[in-house]
Amino acid sequence: MIYWFTGQPSHGKTILATKLVKYFNNGNTFHIDGDNLRALTWDINFSEQGRIANVSSAQKIAHYLHNEGCNVVVSLVSPYRWQRENLKTGLQSNIIEFYIHTTEPRERDLFRVEDYEAPLTNFVDIDTTLDTPEESFKKILENI
Repeated sequence: MIYWFTGQPSHGKTILATKLVKYFNNGNTFHIDGDNLRALTWDINFSEQGRIANVSSAQKIAHYLHNEGCNVVVSLVSPYRWQRENLKTGLQSNIIEFYIHTTEPRERDLFRVEDYEAPLTNFVDIDTTLDTPEESFKKILENI
């Protein structure tokens, strides 16, 4: 299964994804984080094309690991709905998209992605505005 956490920077994707990896605690679950992935690739910037390339790399890795029988947890801004929808279409019931968002200001809001497109269908909505990470994580567990 692929668990895809998307949303703006600093809204809680990595914290919640890390909790999910620890929850599985089986050695057969891999976490792909956007910041870590970007550190492994070269010449990828924060332009539209750079973001598309970064998400595409994460999707290819996640798809490969999934085909090898692993659980994959991805925490990545992944701003373009069409990219996320293409992956969901190809994987059908083998992917869950979690939209992590908040209305409160966060420390990394200066990195906000202006052209981010929130999901419209077939996703789990996790609003971290009032919930603690533990409360948000309970909502995630209810949907896996």
